[in-house]
Amino acid sequence: MDLDLLIDGEAVAGAGDRIAVDNPATGGVEAEVAAASLEQAAAAAKAAKAAQPAWAALAQTERSQAMRNIGAVIDSQRQPLAKLLTVETGRPYLRNLLYVDFTADIFRQYAELARVHGGRLAPGNEPGELSLIMRAPYGVVAGLIPWNYPLTLLAFKAAPALATGNTLVVKPAPPTPLTTLALARIFQSELPAGVANVVVGLGDVGGALVEHPAIDLVAFTGSTATGTAIGAACARLAKPSHLEMGGKDPAIVFADADPAFAAHGVVWAAFLNAGQVCTSTERAYVHQAVYDEFVEHATTLAAGLRVGDPMDLKTQIGPMRSAAGRDAALAHVNAAVEAGARVLAGGDAPPGDGYFLNPTVLVDVDHSMDVMKNETFGPVLPIQRISDADEGFALAADTPYGLGASIYTTDPALVYRAAEELAVGNLWVNDPVVDNQAAPFGGMRASGDARELGLEGLHAFTVPRHVLWNTNEDIKDWWYQVEE
Repeated sequence: MDLDLLIDGEAVAGAGDRIAVDNPATGGVEAEVAAASLEQAAAAAKAAKAAQPAWAALAQTERSQAMRNIGAVIDSQRQPLAKLLTVETGRPYLRNLLYVDFTADIFRQYAELARVHGGRLAPGNEPGELSLIMRAPYGVVAGLIPWNYPLTLLAFKAAPALATGNTLVVKPAPPTPLTTLALARIFQSELPAGVANVVVGLGDVGGALVEHPAIDLVAFTGSTATGTAIGAACARLAKPSHLEMGGKDPAIVFADADPAFAAHGVVWAAFLNAGQVCTSTERAYVHQAVYDEFVEHATTLAAGLRVGDPMDLKTQIGPMRSAAGRDAALAHVNAAVEAGARVLAGGDAPPGDGYFLNPTVLVDVDHSMDVMKNETFGPVLPIQRISDADEGFALAADTPYGLGASIYTTDPALVYRAAEELAVGNLWVNDPVVDNQAAPFGGMRASGDARELGLEGLHAFTVPRHVLWNTNEDIKDWWYQVEE
């Protein structure tokens, strides 16, 4: 396992403190990675700045071919990358195979989108005038990547940024640097020196990148607290930021929904990746007409999920990423129980090593409880009974977040109302937590302002530049005239 950083095209040993990377399935240390020093982080930013003009000056066909090449190499390393993801995230191996495929596809997608979307032509003010709107790269992008999806969420940023002529400095989250460092070797083989750089570190390294004058745009995915601090720093520096932050996504099951179908969808959305997805369904509101049947199905499903070794092909739910994360999720459960909630499934950690938490279903919950208000980020599904659609919409909207929401209904009027009223970036109807590469992903309010994937994800890493061209080179009659 190559644990060197990538700075200016060279594999470099980190000069900072060593970071222990534990295996969440066992709790044991899997590797130790030497972090970058602050001087190395600065060197990576300077290298990216120096490389950017030549990279942007390449023909688009050349940059797009480099993106295709990266996708092909990722394909060739599919199984080892998936195993590495499993070791450092705890997510089941079968899911990680899909995420490696997704990552390769994202590089290929932006190779093609960048070839056909370079700007537009606006009507001129008068004859002989061209008004060109170019999509220009920002320059150097700092990509600060979270621990739950370290490969795909890196690709969400790296692929469109690189394809459009930006250069890049990536810093993975400290718990999950291994797949990012593996991708660094692919960048090293397929890109010119300095175009993509990878450094590892704690918050001081991330902060140094945010503050460095060579960084022109900061792209961050992670917690709302960290994201708002980054946004404040960027505002002070007059530097754009691209923030994808936390969520407390609701699901509303209306009276006309099939309760068995809805339960399958909600359970999937609540327990995918052990609930450690920013768009996890973290609270469900179920109409009283279907409540009892829904709860019965959801409880049976949750209790039957196979929790265990993420390398076992039969495992459906792996461990949480950290002991601290599991403790925080359990604290939400225990506080809810003390306030009157009941546990119908799970609610505890299975015996043995690792950071496992059994999929948990709670009922008799309300909005006085943390589990309904604050991000849990674990395999916990609280279910609240509602009496009508108005109550469901009001409770779903009772949050500072605005990432996503799911609804279950066959009524077009309810779909229309949800699309109009819910202040979210993503609305799923009868099919929860689905990423579509062709469509934008992102949130509102405390969930951030970023848009990733789709054409919008391409444009997020470019700035519009207006070029007005007087092709006739005629003197306008409204220019200053001086009598001779």
